[in-house]
Amino acid sequence: MAAAVKTDMTFAVLHFTRNQFLTEGPMDPVVNPGTEATHYHSIMGGSNFGINTRGDDLLSSDCTTTTIKNDKSNYWVPTLFFQDPKDQSSFEKVPLYYMNVYYFFEPSNSTIEPFPAGLKMLSGDTKTRDPPAFGGGRNLDPTKGPIQQIQWTCPRQSYDPPSYPVNSDGTMAGLQDPNDKGAGAGFPLYDCDGTYSPLRQDIHFPSCYNPEAGLDDYENNMAWPTTVDGLQACPAGWVHVPHIFYEVYWDTPSFKDRWTPDGKTQPFVLSNGDATGYASHGDFISGWDQDTLQTIIDTCNVGTSGMENCPNIPGGVNDNKECSIAPAIGTMVKASQVLKSLPLNVPVTGWGKGGVTSGSGSDSGSDSSASSSSSKEPASSTYAASTAAAKESSTSEATKAAEATSQATEEVSSPTGGAFLQLPNDASSSSAEVAAPAVTAAAEAASPVVDSNAAAGNANANANVMTVYDYVTVTSTTTVLPEATPVLRRRRAPYHTHGHLNRHVHGDFAGRR
Repeated sequence: MAAAVKTDMTFAVLHFTRNQFLTEGPMDPVVNPGTEATHYHSIMGGSNFGINTRGDDLLSSDCTTTTIKNDKSNYWVPTLFFQDPKDQSSFEKVPLYYMNVYYFFEPSNSTIEPFPAGLKMLSGDTKTRDPPAFGGGRNLDPTKGPIQQIQWTCPRQSYDPPSYPVNSDGTMAGLQDPNDKGAGAGFPLYDCDGTYSPLRQDIHFPSCYNPEAGLDDYENNMAWPTTVDGLQACPAGWVHVPHIFYEVYWDTPSFKDRWTPDGKTQPFVLSNGDATGYASHGDFISGWDQDTLQTIIDTCNVGTSGMENCPNIPGGVNDNKECSIAPAIGTMVKASQVLKSLPLNVPVTGWGKGGVTSGSGSDSGSDSSASSSSSKEPASSTYAASTAAAKESSTSEATKAAEATSQATEEVSSPTGGAFLQLPNDASSSSAEVAAPAVTAAAEAASPVVDSNAAAGNANANANVMTVYDYVTVTSTTTVLPEATPVLRRRRAPYHTHGHLNRHVHGDFAGRR
């Protein structure tokens, strides 16, 4: 019988100070340090984020988007885009609805220790277009079968018809989670119309760290714990660190009137060109003050109410809601901006797009010589095209078929989501063509700036960024009872009314307590 060091599961959810990312762009200091990344990302966390971020760089960040002052970590994912069914060469960025990061401290036969500063992690496979071997369900224990840590959750008013075809083999549509009608592997084929719960990207990370591999070796420095006598166990010599889980809610309801579900296709694609959703993934670099995280591990079990409610947090709670930085490479894609291709001309592949059903997708980039299958004249790209590292013939065909264009059109007269858009000073009030975001020579992260026109006398603080104000009236909440007032943020769901918390506490993790 394994000796229990921690016998019960505790957890706390890390919230962010606002429903906007710290920055966006083709940057990934985990996989592509020092250079342009293969695709566009959306990043949360500490302001020292840049293409060369490593070690204790994040600890000296001037600000962070997390609600805990001493968490300067970075959390990021590929950005979600809407590919217009009426014009397959038209792409719009899907706005963030909100994002949470769960910190699970599970029953263990060893102590759970804080992340070392600068630890780099990657969870998921950006190149795959294959259905997961485990199927549509989730599995985080390697003794129970292939790891399946990536899912999409889509709460709906009715699951008739189901979100995934009943007999799907995963090659042309996703796979249903057998234990949850609202979740599965791959993008669902119907609109997510559940209360306060649009399409959600779910990403779990492993929690065993190998000090011998080191902080930067993201391909070898992490492993999934096994379960021994109901307790989690890491390999000998490895360190048990917190199990983190990203849930990223995307504002897909803003596009619900622009596509008609047919049970065969759906319009959302990731910035790495993935039309299946199988290649969802997340990156992490730790910027935690270790004493602060250790205190949370040892004393905090506030659940979904948030880490900001943990007792005696060293450093306290962060109330800075203006933390943002300019991207180190390129400029951010604006809300309601219409692109003629994904950023970096990444081709769309998977489920029949780009000639690919299953099999590896492109390496999230496109060769500069890629030809277009469209009769349209390809526009010259201001991004440096990334070379695809695909080895399979289906990938090569998909890359050749991709439309090599990044000319963008900004339609400022029709903002999505009923939001009020604050445009850069030189923006026209009518539709106007704009160039795709250009690559800059900058190799370091920019210093923090507040949103455009946010401060008096600083009207051009970030002229390339458009601030989106979404005025929402809160009518109910399960934790506080203020008089209903308009707020400048989107509403979080009343704590997990869609029921997925039970899966965390009583489902997959129950056997490990």
